[in-house]
This record gives sequence, structure tokens and C-alpha cells, in this order.
Amino acid sequence: KQKAAKEYLWMVRSVMRRLVFFHYDNGSRAGTVIEALAKEYNFKGYLQCDGFKGYETAFKGNANVTLVNCMAHIRRYFERALDENRAGAEKMLANIQSLYKLERLCDEKGLSADERMEKRQEMTKPIMEAMKTWMEGDGMKYSPSSLIGKAVTYAYTRWDNMMRYLEDGRLRIDNNLAENAIRPVTLGRKNYLFCGNHEAADNMAVICSLLATCKAQDVNPRDYLISALSDMPYHKTATHEQ
Repeated sequence: KQKAAKEYLWMVRSVMRRLVFFHYDNGSRAGTVIEALAKEYNFKGYLQCDGFKGYETAFKGNANVTLVNCMAHIRRYFERALDENRAGAEKMLANIQSLYKLERLCDEKGLSADERMEKRQEMTKPIMEAMKTWMEGDGMKYSPSSLIGKAVTYAYTRWDNMMRYLEDGRLRIDNNLAENAIRPVTLGRKNYLFCGNHEAADNMAVICSLLATCKAQDVNPRDYLISALSDMPYHKTATHEQ
């Protein structure tokens, strides 16, 4: 086309197994991409994500996948609304701050997953239920076109999904680990600017997957690549499994 096309890269992070997987599907960001991946790998369990509607479409009616939303994304909407409606935005932000404070306390005490779940049921759940009640009452008075109205709509329509992190102590309050894995790609993009073509983007996804997983596993990426590349000539006759 003689011009750059805006394409998308998917990223999946397995928190428990500390694996990071970048996936490029011809640049598509359609929900069918993640739906196909889940089917291919027979994924069952919790899938934590931002508020992209493609996730709801992809897994609607799929009993194997339980969506959990991200409090960091919800918080951003209320932060944007501060200048427009400080009273309403600060009320929600103060409650969100309390939720994060409880998570930090659990971290500091080194609670097990079961103990964290019990603490959330005891202390976090009442706060979140009160926040939902406020959104159903005072929150609905705001114009949907205002920043505070958009924040309430975004949060309320995802609140049931958000409350699912109370069900299992292994779940996190946000998907910041995923955001952290994406950040090097975002920073790198400012340096290399473009991928030359679809194949180059595919290759970049493979390299990013390896490097990000090294980081998640506390493995030095440079040492890993030197080892892998130096071994490659000896594996020319290896089977696919090897």
C-alpha cells in the first residue's frame, strides 16, 4: 500500500506459571482472535482483562472461561473525571484506594491464597457492594456524556466481573502484570517505529514472548539468547519435539 497500516499485537500472561505469550494474527484485534486461542489450547479458568468489549463477545456463553476485569482501568476513568466532578470522582477513588490498601496488607502479612480470599470476603466485599449501591443511586444522576458519567458507566457495566476477584485469592485486583509485559513493546516502538511486514510482526511476537518470559522467570534474557543461539546449529537434525 506504500503506507503504514495500524495493526495490533495480543499479549497473554499466565500468572501462576510465569509465562508470557505475544500473538500476532495478521494485525487483527477482533475478539475472535482470543476466542480461537482459548479453543486451540482448551483454556479453562479465569481470564483477567481490560474493558474491551471483544472479550465479552468472545466468551459469552462459554462456561469454561470466567472473565475478571481490572481495577486499574476503572480507576483511570475516575481520575480523568476529577477536574469535572471532584466530589463524585474522589468518593470512588477513595474507596478504590482502600481496596488497594487491603491488598498491600495481605502482601505484607504474606497471606496464603485461601487466607487472602477470606480477608477479601470479610473486608473488601462490603466496600465493593457499597460502591455498587452508590453507582446505582447517585452515580446514575450524572449525564452519560460527562466524564464522571462515562466513569460510572464503565465501572458499573463491569462491576460483577470485577467482583469475581473476591472468589479466589490467587486472582489479582488488576492486570498490571500484563501492562508491565506490554510496556517494553510500547517503548521499543518509539525507537524502531515499524515492523516491515506481517512476517516481521510475527517474528517480533516470538522474540517478545521469549524475552518477556525470561523476565517473568528471573532469567537473564541475554544469557538465555546466547545459550539458545549457540545451541541451534547442533539441533538441525533434531525432531520437532526435541
